[in-house]
Amino acid sequence: MNIQKGQLIAALNWLKDISKRLLAWIKGRFVTARSYKWYQKIAFYTGVVFVSIFLALFLIDINIFWLFGRSPRIADLMDPSMNVASELYSDNGKLIGKYFVENRTPVDYRDLPPSLVNALVATEDARFYDHWGIDFKGTASALYSTAKGDRRGGSTITQQLVKNLFKTRDDYSKGLIGYIPGINVVIYKLKEWITSIKIEMFYDKKEILTMYFNTVSFGSNSHGIKTAAATFFSKKPIRLRTEESALLVGLLKAPTYYSPIRRPKNAFERRNVVLEQMAKYGYISASTRDSLQRLPLKLAYNPDENIDGNASYIRDAVSSYLKQWLKENDIDLYEDGLKIYTTINLDLQAYAEEAVTEQMEPLQRRFEGHWQGKNPWADTKGVEIPGFIEDAAKQTSRYAALKDKYKGRADSVDFYMNQPRRMKVFTWGGVKDTTFSPMDSLRYYKRFLHAGFVSMDPNSGYIKTWVGGINYPFFKYDHVKQSKRQPGSLFKAYVYTAAMDAGFGPCDKLVDSPITVNYVEKGVQKSWTPKNANGSFSGSQVTLKHAFAKSINSIAVQLTQHVGWNRVIAYAHKMGVTTPLASVPSVSLGSSDVSLYELVNSYAPMVNGGYSVKPILVTKIVNKKGKVIYEAGPQKKKILNDLTAFYMLELLKSGLTEPGATTQALFEYDLFKWGTDFGGKTGTSSNQSDGWFIGVSPNLISGSWVGAESRAVHFRTTELGEGCKTALPIYGRFMEKVMKDDKFPQFRGKFPKPQGKIPKEYTCHTRYAPKASSLDSLLDNSVDFGTEEEPQEQPAE
Repeated sequence: MNIQKGQLIAALNWLKDISKRLLAWIKGRFVTARSYKWYQKIAFYTGVVFVSIFLALFLIDINIFWLFGRSPRIADLMDPSMNVASELYSDNGKLIGKYFVENRTPVDYRDLPPSLVNALVATEDARFYDHWGIDFKGTASALYSTAKGDRRGGSTITQQLVKNLFKTRDDYSKGLIGYIPGINVVIYKLKEWITSIKIEMFYDKKEILTMYFNTVSFGSNSHGIKTAAATFFSKKPIRLRTEESALLVGLLKAPTYYSPIRRPKNAFERRNVVLEQMAKYGYISASTRDSLQRLPLKLAYNPDENIDGNASYIRDAVSSYLKQWLKENDIDLYEDGLKIYTTINLDLQAYAEEAVTEQMEPLQRRFEGHWQGKNPWADTKGVEIPGFIEDAAKQTSRYAALKDKYKGRADSVDFYMNQPRRMKVFTWGGVKDTTFSPMDSLRYYKRFLHAGFVSMDPNSGYIKTWVGGINYPFFKYDHVKQSKRQPGSLFKAYVYTAAMDAGFGPCDKLVDSPITVNYVEKGVQKSWTPKNANGSFSGSQVTLKHAFAKSINSIAVQLTQHVGWNRVIAYAHKMGVTTPLASVPSVSLGSSDVSLYELVNSYAPMVNGGYSVKPILVTKIVNKKGKVIYEAGPQKKKILNDLTAFYMLELLKSGLTEPGATTQALFEYDLFKWGTDFGGKTGTSSNQSDGWFIGVSPNLISGSWVGAESRAVHFRTTELGEGCKTALPIYGRFMEKVMKDDKFPQFRGKFPKPQGKIPKEYTCHTRYAPKASSLDSLLDNSVDFGTEEEPQEQPAE
């Protein structure tokens, strides 16, 4: 410690001695200068001025004693940072959407038309090609004009680039004396000069112009020339005409004041000023100037928003999908200019969105007619739930803000929650401008039915479509992965898979009869006696194939008893369900909430020969330097033996072959002329709050869900509310479009035939018989073909 202290004292003494000598030498020079002749004095003091300026600039640049604020370093100049939008691409490289704070996509100099460059130079910096970042003549002219009261800018293009690129006037770079009025302006300007000179040293004029056009804002949420050209003219920059280039350059002075959208007259006049400048400096002829100035503004306005229709559900899904990876790699999705390549097929996506709309619009009308003007938030008997909307209001951010503002005074909160105001609302006929109070808005939107739809290649795990809801700008909640609801009979697939693995076969029979399950839950003895959907039991022996196709609850519960419900849960998790499931017997009938995303993925092993697959939404990510920083491919793991997978595929197909099976509603759609195999399973949760369908065909699995935001809002009958009436039609409409499109032959055809000997019979088929008495049923082994059997033990919430 004493040695270090001694070294520090010695260093300080050395600096003190050097400073004294330096000051003495400088003083000596000034003393000597007194004896100089007049012209020697002029040379001397001129040199002093230049040295002083150089020294001042140097001290400002190094931010001595933190007085002047940070200046861009050499590393910053060599690799300038700007917020660049990340772009999202489909499986064939078409742009789906963007993520951005500033909507910017950089271009190269070769992408800039000469008219654009000439317009900029003529208007902003006529001597651009002659100076080294500082135009002293322009600066002097600007100072003179300002002194006369005509304030003008004297910044060169390079200086403007410095301001745009390095934000030299931000608070973080002011320094200790940068807050002093007047002095701060001088410091800003000097720092810009220093940095401009540096930029001119490291970059040529073309590179400076390119960086400038990539950084400037043109208004209308367009940053950089590529986005501006697309926004105002729906074209690439290189295709801009001279008058279009002049308009965009004119915008740079004041993007809002000269906006061609908000102030077309101002924009027109400003464009003509730019054309005048181009003629003045010889970039266009006088006749060309005159003809172009007479042209009206001709736009093809196409603003590129962060919210871009239903494709934004995909944007949000990808953002969520990459969240952990982005965090681990310290990457900002909205600023770092990534190119993200997804597995989404835009043609299939369009068909999926159309199918959702085509089903949900008439279904909403049917739902409104079903309730005949009554409020659809009702209990199991159809009686309106009192205080439902009031309770829902208390969960909103608006209610919380009002409660905080008025210190919990209920009368004030009530008053403003019921205060009408103008607003735009979603309707199936388009956006409507109306007057609603917040409470009116809640009553209106709680009535809507929503939907989710997703498709996946079961062999690769590649997700091909993703429709998270009916309209993203109004309903941003995602019903593919974010939402979790009771899956109803879709869960029976895991019961039957466990049973097939335990030795059962599709043609084995069980009796459709009542069953009571006694169990202990949290130390309490309980019993559970599930019912079939039609409220009765046939007493007949039925094949497992028929029981699965008809979704008979009693058979599913018997199989669960045989293998154990914890084993059923284990199979669900093994096949792809990730949500924790309640260890209770009713889990076999779908009483635990799961997402559509999980369900579709978990059906893959039944279609692809027994392999679990990891759902893949993103295959590759490239950074703004063109380097691949992320890649993903299929990940498969064998989890079911070949026989079990084959048996389960036969059960899925039986929904179309067994009499009375709910999947037979697919025959209403034009799907079968191409000889394609189909299979599927419907699901309906308690009280018809949720309708589900998962459909399978060669190389494609798709799932749909339909329901309201709240489970208390629902159809009152299975006739209208079961999955085959609400969710299945989305799949039917979607696959009808896919089948008719010759671009997708891979989704046509037959499932592979099994290899080798099949030990269990699987070709059995239940013959159709009219309804009969229980005694007749027992005698002829026929069955009662009613509606789909769904779990009844869980009341609607």
